This record gives sequence, structure tokens and C-alpha cells, in this order.
Amino acid sequence: MTDPAIDTETGTGADVEIDVEAFRERALTSLTSARERTTLLTSCVEDPDLTAQHSPLMSPLVWDLAHIGNQEELWLLRAVAGQDAIRPEIDGLYDAFEHPRAARPSLPLLPPAEARLYAAEVRGRALDVLDGAVFRGDRLMEAGFAFGMIAQHEQQHDETMLITHQLRKGPQALHAPDPRPVPPFTGPREVLVPGGPFTMGTSTEPWALDNERPAHAREVPPFHIDTVPVTNGAYEAFIEDGGYDDPRWWTADGWAHIRRNSVHAPAYWRREGGQWLRRRFGVTEVVPPDEPVLHVCWYEADAYARWAGRRLPTEAEWEKAARHDPATGRSRRYPWGDADPGPEHANLGQRHLRPAPAGSYPEGESPLGVRQLIGDVWEWTSSDLLPYPGFTAFPYKEYSEVFFGPEYKVLRGGSFAVDAVACRGTFRNWDYPIRRQIFSGFRTARSVEA
Repeated sequence: MTDPAIDTETGTGADVEIDVEAFRERALTSLTSARERTTLLTSCVEDPDLTAQHSPLMSPLVWDLAHIGNQEELWLLRAVAGQDAIRPEIDGLYDAFEHPRAARPSLPLLPPAEARLYAAEVRGRALDVLDGAVFRGDRLMEAGFAFGMIAQHEQQHDETMLITHQLRKGPQALHAPDPRPVPPFTGPREVLVPGGPFTMGTSTEPWALDNERPAHAREVPPFHIDTVPVTNGAYEAFIEDGGYDDPRWWTADGWAHIRRNSVHAPAYWRREGGQWLRRRFGVTEVVPPDEPVLHVCWYEADAYARWAGRRLPTEAEWEKAARHDPATGRSRRYPWGDADPGPEHANLGQRHLRPAPAGSYPEGESPLGVRQLIGDVWEWTSSDLLPYPGFTAFPYKEYSEVFFGPEYKVLRGGSFAVDAVACRGTFRNWDYPIRRQIFSGFRTARSVEA
């Protein structure tokens, strides 16, 4: 069922009635689901694994745990409810902008037991605030935005902690069933997306973050886009053809990066006995050829696309392929429509610990027949992270504004590690083009010949 306060996206920002009790229930469900996942990710290993830094790219798991609680206190208890600080002396320790990840192990962090107690105390008080919230009169409270922001924040850190689990050495600690097997995909390789305007971004999604706003018209020329993400098997062909040894396919910065860091395959892959193996959450396995390729940086995705005679889609192209309904001219919340994601639509929420085979989730395809645009792997686009026309930072500049510019490339669509509360057709992710520890893949596009 669609959210009672979400109107069809027209780009006009139509006013909608707020169903307070529906949003209260949605907030409670989202916060509870996030905390259950946080508990799983921090209880499946012993304390030494929580306090260790498994890579300088990531924080110790115990930092993420207390940071989740601290952000919830800052916004729900102090900003919304006006309560006094519980632990004001730790604010600086858990300020993500004050201490880079590599330096966090040297901080006097709360030990695991204390971090759990702190997060639990904050949550208990936050639920009391939620119980009495009226969800109006303040932009932070309108439609329960503050609660939605905190649920998204926790799920984003859950994804970060799952990345840390992938980087962690040692035996398997997490378990989940594999996605349902499907026959090899035999549909068309690509889909034509017609040219013309569409509505990009949103002005009506209640919990959308500032960089997704406002809705605005975007003109996009016609283009073709891959029906499914690029698979491991397809990417292996690039490797075997010498793709990592041929500077023709790489930007100057990309070529310098892979030479300097001796990159010859996606992260966690190794060649052994004539086949490619990969390490996935403590398990070594043969690389499955039909899964979307995972753990490639932007430079690798861009080089593959050049080698294939194609290119990465722009962010606007990706969103038009995912949201535009040519029959009605409107933009949907998701490729399949306006309904919240279900297990039949997409691989989300750590329900599985791997992408589903290419061609999965036919019920989640877009009106044009593009599949797996939501879930499975974050998809690199060719676009830099830039503000939309009319952008306004809210509720703080550090969420998006400080990242705008050519340093960061946009990723779209979410991955198997993303929860539905933090994933929609307008959601924007970004990272440096060198990043490979994230659950990133891609699909390619090509322009229509004039």
C-alpha cells in the first residue's frame, strides 16, 4: 500500500494531508527494524572484533554503534523534544566530521557494553517522544521527518557496518539464505528510453533528503540502457581481453590509480586453478557468472563501458529509466509503481548477503522493461554530485552541501545491503571514484545515433 501522505509526483509539490497515526506506525516500524539489524551486526562477533579497525577505510564497529545512538539523541531528544544531553562529553567523539575514520580507534570510545546501554537508553526515550509526537508545525516534525531521517541514518550505518564485516578477516559470522535461483536471462540486452522531459527528484516524498529535492523538469535525449546490470561473466571477458592492461579504456586518473595500486580485478577476487574465486563475508567461492559484478570502482566501471563501446548513464538517464512512465508521463516512486518495496520487487534489507542473478525480480521492472534498478548493487553513473535547481540544505549543510562538486560520483538504486527506508527512485548516493569496498556495480548505456 502506498503511504497515505505521498501524492503522485508531478513536480508541483502538491499539498497532502498527513495521517498522523499512519506515520507514527511507519516511524516505529522503521526505527525498530533498523535497531534489530544493528543488534545483529554487533552481536554476531566478539568484543575484540567490535573494537578493532578492520580497515583504515572504515570505523571500528563499536564507533558506529555509539554514533547511531548519539545522532538519535542529538535530533530526537535534543532538537525535537528539547531534552538535556545524556552524555554531552561524547558528542565530539562521534562527530563524523571531526575525526576521520582512520583516527577513530585512537579515541576514548565507549566500550561495547557501555555503547549498547547508551544506545538503548536513547532509544527508550526516543520512543516516548514518538508516542506523543503530533507531526506538524515544524519542518523537522512534518510527517515525522526527524524520525524518518534517523531511521535512514541508522540503516545507512548498518550498511557501513556490513561493509566492515566484508573487510573483516576470519570465519563467517553472518548468515542469510541465497536469492531464489532463476533461469539465465534471455531478454533483450538493452532498452530504448524515449527522449523528452520527465520529472526528476521529488517535492512530495515525506522522508526524502535534501539532495533529492525539489522535483524539477529534466530534458533527456533518447538513449539505450542495459536491461540488467553488468554481470561477473561479462566483466570477466573484459579482464581476459586485457582490459586492465590497456590504457585506451581508462581516464588518465583511472589508469594512474590502477597502476599505482596494482588493481587487476574487482575487490576480493583472485585467480586460482584457472578460475576466478572471491571472498564474501568470510567464505571463499567461485565467482558466479550470472550475478551483477560487485566491488568495482567508478574508474573500472567507466573503463568497462568504454571497452564495450558504450558509456555509463548519466544520473538523469538512470532516474528516467527507473521512474518515468511513458504511458502517463508521470514519475513513479519506484520502477514498479508507488507501492513500498516487497520481496517480489527487489533484493533489499540484507535479506540476502549477495546480489540476485541478473534478470531476477520481473515484478520490479520499470514500465520500459528495465530490471533490478532497485537493490542488488549500487550503480555508478557518469555524473558528479551536484545540487538540483532550487536546492535548500536541510536540516544541516553537512548532509549534502559540503560534498557537492566534481570529487564525488553519483551512485543510484541501492544494493542488497540497503533497507527500503533508505532507498527509492529519487535516492542519491555518492562516493569517490576510487571506492571499491562499497557494494557497487553498474550498467551501461549508449546514445541514440542521430
